[in-house]
Amino acid sequence: MSKKIFLPLAVALALAGCAGHQREADNGVNADSTTRYRIERLMARQGTNAAAMDEGEAIKAISAEFLGTPYTAGTLIGSDTVPERLVINFNGVDCFTYLDYVYALSKSSDAAQFSEHLRQTRYVDGDVSYGHRKQFFTDWAHLPPLNATDVTREVSPDAVTVTKHLNQAAGGGKYFPSLDVTTRDIAYIPARAVNAAVIRRLKNGDFIGIYTPKAGMDVTHTGIFVMTEGGPMLRNASSRAANRKVVDSPFLAYVKRTPGIVVLRGI
Repeated sequence: MSKKIFLPLAVALALAGCAGHQREADNGVNADSTTRYRIERLMARQGTNAAAMDEGEAIKAISAEFLGTPYTAGTLIGSDTVPERLVINFNGVDCFTYLDYVYALSKSSDAAQFSEHLRQTRYVDGDVSYGHRKQFFTDWAHLPPLNATDVTREVSPDAVTVTKHLNQAAGGGKYFPSLDVTTRDIAYIPARAVNAAVIRRLKNGDFIGIYTPKAGMDVTHTGIFVMTEGGPMLRNASSRAANRKVVDSPFLAYVKRTPGIVVLRGI
């Protein structure tokens, strides 16, 4: 992912395969002209349809606007030595920046509001600094301001809980040397238990993380659950060679090739 690249999301994403020039805009949004145009168009459409949609439907509709957007890793700017910037770039997304943009857009009614919601979505307490990036998928349900609730256990009675030491690599080092190790219980639904009953409990717009048993990480990929005319899909920024863009992947077929899923629901 990027984020994000979350390093473990980042690292994970880099390990698992998930992982534009910008300028100051007249409306205060730091983005190129194409991105600004897309934001304004999305805001106009959302304003027209907002009253008719709940949040899940809004996320489904907004996420569809990114279908076909190229997969691009490493778009975020910031590190221990490089000052952090609030990057807004719709020209290319990875699996996590895609979720950032969609969620923040779903909360916004204009471009300036989107910029603020993105800041709150991506950073702990809205503090735009490398040390405050929400570096793990489950940070969305644990670090303020909360973006989502973890509903994994609600979705399946077969959910398994594992205690993870996020950011601590198997060899004893850290993925992000300057960041602390966080001990967190991670609930996930094993792929074998993802069935029709689980699908019925999922909602449009649920955020899906692909669980990993790797030390120090929670997930290696993310996407959005959507129900379509073609059936349930994982809408995701895919780094697979056959895709390299935002696509709808048949949900069950995708999940069955993975260790399992973590389910977050936006708030």
